[in-house]
Amino acid sequence: MFVGTYYTPGLGACGVTNGEADYIVAVSRTLYDTYPGATPNPNLNPICGKKLRATYNGRSVVVAVEDKCWDCAGTYDLDFTIAAMEQLVDNPVAVGRIYGVEWSWI
Repeated sequence: MFVGTYYTPGLGACGVTNGEADYIVAVSRTLYDTYPGATPNPNLNPICGKKLRATYNGRSVVVAVEDKCWDCAGTYDLDFTIAAMEQLVDNPVAVGRIYGVEWSWI
């Protein structure tokens, strides 16, 4: 189980500009940079656009990878947009971090 946080997106590592209402996620820089096929150009990383399902306390959300999280301590921690994190917890701004997130590629 892993940690989930939220962030305000913009121009992500995948080269796409996203907003708070988008269902996207940033994966840890470790996972992003070591994903099979990763190149020195982060915009060309094959992890970009890959979808995953994250689950927390019986609630789940499907998100696409569009960014890398510089502050994620664990290799499999995730940084969600507010809209995506709202699918997992009520009032994510007040909650801040959620411990025990499970996720898998879809």
